Amino acid sequence: MAYTFEIARANHTRYQPGQRAGHYESFFLRANHPTRPLAFWIRYTLFSPDRRPQDAVGEMWAVLFDSESGRHVVVKREVPFSQCSFKTTEFGAQIDDARLEPGHLQGTVTSDDHTIAWNLAFSGADQPLFLLPLDLYPAAFPKAKSLVGLPMAVFDGTLSVDGQSIGVKDWVGSQNHNWGQKHTDLYAWGQVAGFDNSPDSFLEVATARLKIGPVWTPFMTPIVLRRQGQEIALNTLWQTIRARASFRCFDWRFRSENEGICLEGRISAPREAFVGLGYRNPPGGVKQCLNTKLAACELTLTRKQAGQTSVTETLITHHRAAFEILTDDSDHGVPILA
Repeated sequence: MAYTFEIARANHTRYQPGQRAGHYESFFLRANHPTRPLAFWIRYTLFSPDRRPQDAVGEMWAVLFDSESGRHVVVKREVPFSQCSFKTTEFGAQIDDARLEPGHLQGTVTSDDHTIAWNLAFSGADQPLFLLPLDLYPAAFPKAKSLVGLPMAVFDGTLSVDGQSIGVKDWVGSQNHNWGQKHTDLYAWGQVAGFDNSPDSFLEVATARLKIGPVWTPFMTPIVLRRQGQEIALNTLWQTIRARASFRCFDWRFRSENEGICLEGRISAPREAFVGLGYRNPPGGVKQCLNTKLAACELTLTRKQAGQTSVTETLITHHRAAFEILTDDSDHGVPILA
């Protein structure tokens, strides 16, 4: 029953207009060109500062990542929440004239002499993927939640970047949803929608630390891998604490295992693949997000078999992995562009 309920509301907005508790909430979509190091990321966001619901706003973000030219284009627009609509009983969002609805998104954003416009259809049949155990989504802890509303989404349509049209045909990525009363204090997040040598495999992984008062929690690393019709979820609270992980700019390694499975991976990208974004935090302050959708990932999957030789597979992508780091540290050398 709980599983069915959470699937049904995976893409429903959790924010209630006028609530005094601070809140951020985003629906973001991202995809990679089938062969070239090109990717887009489009984010429909609401932000309401703690105890100041009258100052709530909608934020429209878009990035084109282009490692061929070495030029990444970033735009952001902010409007009063009165010019926005985020649906609480079905999937849908509107920020001024930019719209998101089942199977379609369109909009135009201009900022700092750059313009990105999009008119994209997306489709897919996969069930939502939950990075956390289902019982944590309605719980007070952790304060930040995330899920993948549509893994392995296929995008078609057009992007226009500073007047240059880019045809989007069979780009594969995802539609995602996250929300909370505050941003996670420190995290790395990664996702692969189709490895080079395993196009049907989907990886969702994070490594995070939370600060509760003056005390930091241990690093926690939930991992979910879908491969060949099977979901491998190493994401219980105890499992995430037992996992081993470390990240820095711009390299991340993680390992988690139980009695039957071991997942060990590395996600990395050069500094030049990242853009810097400033995420306001509902309690106050601004977090720095180092964001690329053109990272490399190598993931080793070992299936342990009692009394038999373990079976190991290695999944690889050279530039199709999403990789984000959220931090308060500004000593990373990535310009904050929005």
